[in-house]
Amino acid sequence: MQQIRRNRRLRTNDAIRSLVRDHVITPNDFLVPLFVVEGTNIKEEITSMPGYFRYSLDLLKAEVKEIWSLGLKSVLLFVKVPDELKDNKGTEALNPDGLMQRAVRTVKETIPEMLVMTDVALDPYSSYGHDGIVQDGYIVNDETCKVLAEMSLSHAQAGADFVAPSDMMDGRILAIRELLEKESYKNTGIMSYSAKYASAFYGPFRDALDSAPGFGDKKTYQMDFANREEAIKETLMDIDEGADIVMVKPGLCYLDLVRDVRDAVDVPVAVYQVSGEYAMLKAAAEKGWLDHDAVMLEQVMAFKRAGAHIIASYFAKDVVKLLG
Repeated sequence: MQQIRRNRRLRTNDAIRSLVRDHVITPNDFLVPLFVVEGTNIKEEITSMPGYFRYSLDLLKAEVKEIWSLGLKSVLLFVKVPDELKDNKGTEALNPDGLMQRAVRTVKETIPEMLVMTDVALDPYSSYGHDGIVQDGYIVNDETCKVLAEMSLSHAQAGADFVAPSDMMDGRILAIRELLEKESYKNTGIMSYSAKYASAFYGPFRDALDSAPGFGDKKTYQMDFANREEAIKETLMDIDEGADIVMVKPGLCYLDLVRDVRDAVDVPVAVYQVSGEYAMLKAAAEKGWLDHDAVMLEQVMAFKRAGAHIIASYFAKDVVKLLG
């Protein structure tokens, strides 16, 4: 019998492969995480994240300008808080002149059109390194939610376009949304870390912010990585409480969850390619075991193919430079 259907015809050369390709990566797909520190003229490489840096506010301006020049339009801010400003209640998080608030203003003054999202969690501000207030060795939920809502309001007042709660406390989206509405910040969006798992891939990030838990772990609030259906429950609850964008974190080991969430919701879905995923590729490439750029592009395409509308990635600049 003569072969009639030959699928390889659509793979013959780059032109036809490009023409029939299902998914395309563009700068519009990316959310760029940025780490900010106190001081001046500081650009510190993060040891466990080669090629990624912490910036003081003066040098943050140049970084934001470069990001914008590459066609990247959205940033997600994180701050490294000095130890002397940390306590159990995250008091510094509410300081209107705190590092996060000043970082938001710096970005907006530098590139007013840049979309600014802010990390909302207590771990960078906590003397215990946990995402909530600690009482008798337990991370309390409702008291923490009140602080997270006030923290979000402070970020909105500084000029943040979106707040991004990464803590996994129950009910925090509703608490944040209600306070933002009450204080007339109706247009401030919420990107919720809806399905955030208790993962071993976060190590380099915690080095970057000095935010590792001082005791125990985060398994009483972050999700069990053995669970799948729970991700949908958590995500739908966040949407009901007012989340505008939902996120799955980490990324590569959780592509099934990205697809599950995308199929279940009618809001944009984000995925976070976390620090451990970044560090593994950097280490393997340094050893010559993997082609850095080829694997990087394959990974970000996997997120897009799985259904992510938004990819938070430390590779964002490298990817768009390759795209030309």
